Amino acid sequence: MPATIRPAGRLAALTAGLTLAAGLTLTACDTTTTAAPGTTTTATPDATAPPCRTAALSWTLSLLDGDGDGDGVHGADGAEREGDRSGARLTAVNKGSGACRFAGYPGLAIHNGKADGIEGAGSGRPAAVALPGHAAVTVDLRYTRRGTPGAGTWCVRQHEAVVTAPHDTHGTVVPVTDAHGKAAVLDACGETIAMAPPRRAGNGT
Repeated sequence: MPATIRPAGRLAALTAGLTLAAGLTLTACDTTTTAAPGTTTTATPDATAPPCRTAALSWTLSLLDGDGDGDGVHGADGAEREGDRSGARLTAVNKGSGACRFAGYPGLAIHNGKADGIEGAGSGRPAAVALPGHAAVTVDLRYTRRGTPGAGTWCVRQHEAVVTAPHDTHGTVVPVTDAHGKAAVLDACGETIAMAPPRRAGNGT
């Protein structure tokens, strides 16, 4: 019996069809897609949110328990504890309903008039924090109190601080409070106040 020869055109068409079907199947299973040249893609709301501005945030600067009296930290026996670094917390709440991005360390400056002053300083480049409307971001602070070993003589004692949102140039004055919201005094020594990377907190109250 003579051999049957399949036309080359039909074989090519069949092969092309199988290749196309396989490509469609793989594309359907893949969860990532690449936009074609000339098309636009929609970014996530966090990426397109504008930077947070100082005036659009509600700020608080609270000392941690035991740091509001300005006379040293005392134990249950009344003796002063030495060598401990004191702490505070800077909080900013987005006052608006739209989201903004808190990208970097905020500015923090505490001055005694025009003379002695201490500024906040953080390490590295922290990740941006997305702040939906009425959400909060916190920055933990560590400093050396007056009278502790190694504190030195460069100190400030103040009941308020000037804070600025990251990459903003307009600051605002924020009163210092204790952990219970009452007026307090921050008494710090040294060249800087150490700042932890900003992190999201619960919604503002």
